[in-house]
Amino acid sequence: MRYLYFDLYMRPILTILCLMLLVSAAKSQTWQPGYFYDVKGTKNTGLISVNPRGKGPIKGEGFIEYKEDAKAESMKLSASDLRSFVAGRDSFIVAAAPREGWSNYDLDFVKVAVDGPIRLFEVKGSAGGGGGSGFSPGISMGTGLGTGGYGGGGFGGGLGGGISIPIGGGGRRGSAKTLYFYGANTAEMKLITNENFIDVMSEIMGDEPDVVEKIQTKKFGPGNMAKLLDYFHQVHGKD
Repeated sequence: MRYLYFDLYMRPILTILCLMLLVSAAKSQTWQPGYFYDVKGTKNTGLISVNPRGKGPIKGEGFIEYKEDAKAESMKLSASDLRSFVAGRDSFIVAAAPREGWSNYDLDFVKVAVDGPIRLFEVKGSAGGGGGSGFSPGISMGTGLGTGGYGGGGFGGGLGGGISIPIGGGGRRGSAKTLYFYGANTAEMKLITNENFIDVMSEIMGDEPDVVEKIQTKKFGPGNMAKLLDYFHQVHGKD
């Protein structure tokens, strides 16, 4: 009877506890291999935490956490310390925010979803973050902080003016809506809308005729941008 009791009552509890431990472990594994370029253009390779907890080194700025290797001590790096960084497969550039931006910060990071002459930028807007109500077409992007280019110090070598994107540093809570922008750099970013989606995305992904065909025949649209990006990178990776 004791063994029957264990089977009926204890095994489900142990299973739940194991699942909770696995979820907790997954959440704690925030370190990704990557590198960053500091403001002098020096490349530093190691491990990066894109969304660290706690307060950043400088008030009003997004931040990341970095360490040289798994055994090294970590350090928090503020947005103004960096030109750009790469964590795993994702690349980010520093950008300035207007006061009405979504971010909790005045200086933060924007993710580069597609690199090219016209770039696609990805924004995870924090609902209610920074006192903003979201983004509307035609809004001014703020004062530029350079060219926003990718040379002279590696990826993101040159600070682009523009908006603050709540992707990088800590302190971001609540729901988030992914928005997409296009432009040669962050100073020229414009929102992708239902009206301009086909023309803009056809140009950004113009090197892949099969992808463009699916955009123009509306097999992909603004509502399934994530699937479009997955398909584009799948096709582009085979070239």
